Amino acid sequence: MVFVLALNGCDDGDLIQEDINFEDINTQSCGTNDVIYKLKEKEALLLEIPKSSFMNEPSSTGTPMILDVNSSNRVVYRFYDGNVSANNICETIPPATPIVTDQWNATAGKIQIFTTAVKTVNETDNSTRISGYNHNIVFKNITFAKSSGTQVYETFPFGDYVTAATALPFLFDETIERCSGSNLIYNYTSAESLTLDIEPTLIANEVTPLNSPRIGYIGTTTNILTYRLFTGLLTADYFCNAATPSTPVINQEWNAVTGIIGVSGIIEVTTTTNGPGSFKHTIVLKKVTLKRGNSDFMLGDNYIYGDLLTTN
Repeated sequence: MVFVLALNGCDDGDLIQEDINFEDINTQSCGTNDVIYKLKEKEALLLEIPKSSFMNEPSSTGTPMILDVNSSNRVVYRFYDGNVSANNICETIPPATPIVTDQWNATAGKIQIFTTAVKTVNETDNSTRISGYNHNIVFKNITFAKSSGTQVYETFPFGDYVTAATALPFLFDETIERCSGSNLIYNYTSAESLTLDIEPTLIANEVTPLNSPRIGYIGTTTNILTYRLFTGLLTADYFCNAATPSTPVINQEWNAVTGIIGVSGIIEVTTTTNGPGSFKHTIVLKKVTLKRGNSDFMLGDNYIYGDLLTTN
């Protein structure tokens, strides 16, 4: 890693170059304040900005978040007379030792944060889930005030800081319900739902030939698939209303990406008999991607949405 810098400090007419090098150090964070930091023996590099600045939303291409270095967004480089630990950074009353022997305070510059989603992949079904968000932090034209003058870095990579994503349970059973008088079908638990406003021709009370399911594709006016995570208890009363109820509160909403014929966003429905005048429609979602803002994840090659029972 190369830092580009300019120096303005002097000592008896000689320029003093003092490099900050935390290239191989992992970023840590305090639970009791807004400080994230890197520690290296007797040195600490501290960044204090509101935790809300680290939004769990990927940045648009080429568009990082940019913050000014100021009294609210502080960058500090410290030297100690002994090995430093997290207790020296995060405790309300830090230990008496080691003692801070010198400190550089950033007085100007920009903090650039570019965020990407961290995904885990299930190699069995090629599904993905977002486990966290990686925030790559770079200081631009940052000026440090030190005892011997100032030191300016045109580009100074601080490194990566990872925040956890809210886990989406996906604990559905395979029993699908249907709203009478509409095309909405749904599966739910006490905290989440997966609804599909399905094309009615896909749910026909006729047995499908072997290995020849009815096929549809995720769309924008029909076959609309929506996943919701709620805050509060979800019951069957939430569904099939003319207007969306205000409770429980929707915590997250993810919408399926429009399908491409023969490629993605595929809905397969296989219909079998389930007794006299009764039918079972098994619905499988193939290569369906759910998206929220700039975040997305894939349900997998074959996601079993469940079984819908109908009668003549």
